[in-house]
Amino acid sequence: MPRTLLRSRDYRIGNVFLTRYSFLRPYPRPRIKGMTLDALLHRHAKRQPTKPAIITVERSISYAELDDSVTCLARHLLGRGLRPGDRIAVHWSNSIETAQLLLAAFRTGLIAVPINVRLKALEIAYIFQHAGVRICFSEPAVAPLAKGVEVVSKMPALNGASGPLPEVDSDQPAAILYTSGTTARPKGAVHTHHSLFEAAHMLTPDPVGPADTVFAVTQLAHVSGLIGILLPALQQGASAVLLRAFESGAALDLIEQFHCTYILALPAMLQFIAEEQTRHPRDVSSLRSIVAGGDTVPVSLQQRVYNLFGASVLEIHGLTESCPVMLNPASAIRAGSIGLPVSGISIRVIDLHAREVEEGETGEMLVQSPANCAGYWNDPKATADLFANGWLRTGDLASRDADGYYWFKGRLKQLIIRGGSNISPQEVEEALYQHRAVMEAGVIGAPDPVYGEVPVAFVAVRAGRTITADELRAHARELLSDYKVPDRILFVEALPKGLTGKIDRRHLRDLLIAQPNLLEQHVEAGF
Repeated sequence: MPRTLLRSRDYRIGNVFLTRYSFLRPYPRPRIKGMTLDALLHRHAKRQPTKPAIITVERSISYAELDDSVTCLARHLLGRGLRPGDRIAVHWSNSIETAQLLLAAFRTGLIAVPINVRLKALEIAYIFQHAGVRICFSEPAVAPLAKGVEVVSKMPALNGASGPLPEVDSDQPAAILYTSGTTARPKGAVHTHHSLFEAAHMLTPDPVGPADTVFAVTQLAHVSGLIGILLPALQQGASAVLLRAFESGAALDLIEQFHCTYILALPAMLQFIAEEQTRHPRDVSSLRSIVAGGDTVPVSLQQRVYNLFGASVLEIHGLTESCPVMLNPASAIRAGSIGLPVSGISIRVIDLHAREVEEGETGEMLVQSPANCAGYWNDPKATADLFANGWLRTGDLASRDADGYYWFKGRLKQLIIRGGSNISPQEVEEALYQHRAVMEAGVIGAPDPVYGEVPVAFVAVRAGRTITADELRAHARELLSDYKVPDRILFVEALPKGLTGKIDRRHLRDLLIAQPNLLEQHVEAGF
């Protein structure tokens, strides 16, 4: 019988015991016994105490300094009456303070609840209430938005506290990562020390070592920043560069200044970075790996980034509940594909009747992985729905080719069904992106009295370019079947983005609902 992600100990996910679902997540690889997230920092603080662990524009901190400060902060948290299993919110933009707070929570057995600084007050209040947050450390600039719990907007003095720290088990919950909530209330994916450790271990495609400098373009509150940058850096003893808030010029400046070798970014961020590098080139010759995920990466963008940076874009596919799942290998990139399953992960693609589909056919992707979350906080029904006979249901549609590469076909809830024929929004977007005038494209389904749904495209045009809807439709018709060509193309200044940088399709859909007779003319969608 395969091992399971969780032992038979009783750790709660809110009012649900983890052991209730432990049998659902078998995985084939042997366990790394006793490996907690905190052990990573301890190890490198001893091996290379003076090496910079985290670098920001303002300052840097060495591994030894980071380790000492985290110990002091951990004791401070316990001195406030917090105990292992309590939830602590970290409402802070990328900074040394953010890393210290997350690592202190891991060191004490507290459960970290990272909160995106772009969230509004009501959204934050919901997370506080849902997760049962005891205390929130909030950056002064955004602290007024955090209400309903004890809020600390100044880092405590990191000295004076003493006393033993609790022993933390690798199966204990380490963090609750809230989904973006584009279709409903956000759900809190519960990750253990073990699942986060495994995720970080698997995510870095080009092995990072002590000589590397990795760059967090995304926020540590997002799964890609935490699992894709901070934790891999700590695992391997690399230096992590943090950018407080994304801005393409500042990102390029940091790559040049600190000779970054590895970055992980959202596709929309890569688009802006490429635009900035075209206008004002920096020396980016240090870059060895550029990883993009969180949304589809257009082939045209991949080619443009390669031309500008001399490094291929490695597309990665995952979700908050299980990241990573797929990765395009550097040795054999297949542009447009989401790649091959990451080592140690098993994949199935099934139809509506739970039967595995044939090669080339589209179905829902299921995953078995040691990086699978343990379930959703305080939501036993959603947790039960998330798993099917030991497999995590991703809600992603994909197909597999003869060489074992997978191709993303969209989300189950985003699929456009026109007269009984399925249309992937991502496939239509990819065709639009291949026109040189297109900066961004987002496709949704609009109600139609004849076909049920028809595709509608929102397009942002590149600066200095012009194109009409008819010209763009003619371009799409050369690449797509007629039924996939957008019925309408609406031009916008910029496509609206969600908190994680993905195109906000709900915002686009709301715009159509509010203005059903919208014509093919310029409209302002906003951010």
